[in-house]
Amino acid sequence: MADDKRVSDDQKIGTETDEHAPKEGDTSETKHDLGKELEAVIEGEIRNPLKEIPREELFNQITQFQVEKGLPADLLDLLKKGALVAQNPASFESMDELEEGEKQALREEVTRRWKHPWALYYTIVLNSIAAAIQGWDQTGSNGANLGFPTALGVRDDDDYCDIDPDGCEKNSWIVGLVNAMPYITICLFAGWISDPLNELFGRRGVIFIGGVFSLIAPFGMGVSQTWGQLAACRMLLGIGMGLKEVTVPVFSAENSPAIIRGGLVMSWQVWTAFGIFLGTCANLAVGKVDKIAWRLQFASAFIPAVPLVIGVYFCPESPRWYIKKGKFPKAWKSLLRLRNTPLQAARDIYYIHALLEQEKVMVQEAGLKVKANMFTRFVELFTVPRNRRATWASGIVMIAQQMCGINIIAFYSSTIFKQSGISDYTALWASFGFGLINFTFAWPAVWTIDTFGRRTLLLFTFPNMFWTLLVAGLCYLIEPDVENSTARIAAVATFVYLFAAFYSPGEGPVPFMYSAEVFPLSHREIGMSWAVATNNFWAAVLSLTFPRMLRAMTPTGAFCFYAGLNVVALILIFLFVPETKQKTLEELDYVFAVSDRAHSKYQLTTVLPWWIRRWILGKKGEHCPDLYHDENSRYPTHGGSEEEAKLK
Repeated sequence: MADDKRVSDDQKIGTETDEHAPKEGDTSETKHDLGKELEAVIEGEIRNPLKEIPREELFNQITQFQVEKGLPADLLDLLKKGALVAQNPASFESMDELEEGEKQALREEVTRRWKHPWALYYTIVLNSIAAAIQGWDQTGSNGANLGFPTALGVRDDDDYCDIDPDGCEKNSWIVGLVNAMPYITICLFAGWISDPLNELFGRRGVIFIGGVFSLIAPFGMGVSQTWGQLAACRMLLGIGMGLKEVTVPVFSAENSPAIIRGGLVMSWQVWTAFGIFLGTCANLAVGKVDKIAWRLQFASAFIPAVPLVIGVYFCPESPRWYIKKGKFPKAWKSLLRLRNTPLQAARDIYYIHALLEQEKVMVQEAGLKVKANMFTRFVELFTVPRNRRATWASGIVMIAQQMCGINIIAFYSSTIFKQSGISDYTALWASFGFGLINFTFAWPAVWTIDTFGRRTLLLFTFPNMFWTLLVAGLCYLIEPDVENSTARIAAVATFVYLFAAFYSPGEGPVPFMYSAEVFPLSHREIGMSWAVATNNFWAAVLSLTFPRMLRAMTPTGAFCFYAGLNVVALILIFLFVPETKQKTLEELDYVFAVSDRAHSKYQLTTVLPWWIRRWILGKKGEHCPDLYHDENSRYPTHGGSEEEAKLK
């Protein structure tokens, strides 16, 4: 079929020869196996690179691995047992080499999937503090927007605009620029320098540097005397925000086991939401301190940066970063701290190594450099099909976070609520309600994101964000001639809160978590840099344009505009964003080896008709055929449900 031929062509991952067979004259068993792997990918099948290796040969490879990588000789037997489990994870119960305690630990990966060492959770806690800083930084400006324009001579309120319309329009752009400055900085600078800084200093080092900027910049904002000084300090804030945005989700993803990776990595959004909530609390606490309230609102964001800077080096470094740098003994020590038993650490270090070696073969067969410079890696985000699909998918979910309209509320909620006819201080209380709901409703995703999946949460929440934002905008038309209409204020707040409640478990946690996991290790930093730059470019556009949009289109027009963008985002996600739940980071190479055309065709011709039959025509019991078939379920069903244990 022509379509099958197109899919086959798309799967070559940059090769010019038939991927179904090894190259002529090539005796490399690894490359021979790769041919079978890519052949399986065309059918959407995910294969274990260790699966068909004979036992004796596998043990020989383990011995060579232990010697070449400088691992202690007394680990050899443990590494062999780990390799056997990685080779056939569903059959560990019948392996005589394993002790009962080791088997029990493997069972508990399913039956007690949240049972992990304190070092893993300590890492997530520190990463959560980094996320809280981001949220607090955003809402500091939210409250300060009510005060700093007047204090720094850039008023854009209604009274001033009636007196000087031209000056008001100019000032609206200046206020937008000040608000947008961190996001412009991330997009143009901070997001990109994180790649070489990660190469030099590792994940912990970059988070520390970002924490230092997040500690210093709020003080500068608090003492600024001109809008130019304030913009410059917010530029420094953007450096800290950008370094953390790129690195923290990657750090969490690389340290987390696959079965709960989504729940742990999404802590970025949960605690960003918590930071937003804390920021609204701080705004309220100083809201009546007269002329310096806005200075305190900006400066208060330094508070969570203190424990981050102090505590980050007590976390274990990413074992995958150590493996990438060839530091296997240090990677082993990190995995020992991050896994429940040495057997699980041995399994993971060799399985990661095997998949990364296979990834290198793919890169070499595509005629690409295994160790490329930053510019080359950036170009390969768009020229290598596997990378391009991940870039496209992560770009969609990142842009969708700005398209959905959440940040017009996160950045400007105090201004928006004030326009519904309430006082400055009451607007701060309304923003407090938004922050509380945003944080509270993010929690369900911790348990659902690895059960239902990233894609399912997005497809459920976007339609609901569309109608709630649309209705919120229309609520501004209630009693337009009444200055302080209680009905209008209550209706606007209700539907803004409903919008936040639908956003928080879906488009809230998914973008940064998804982008942190979809790129191969060789391109993970530059890929995340691209994703973060994309997100912040549109955040900058939103921050810069919304004050002017609010004045030109009125709140009703602005809300309805963003409601329409939710529909556009929903369509793009449905067609082009693959599911990634419960796959190891390396197994996602297979998911993104399937072409966009094959994926979107499957959604339109298989999933959509099934959904209509199931939910509209009421034909229950019909199973939707899976696009991917994973023969390597690492989490067998011992005491857990099939939904928890199977990789579909």
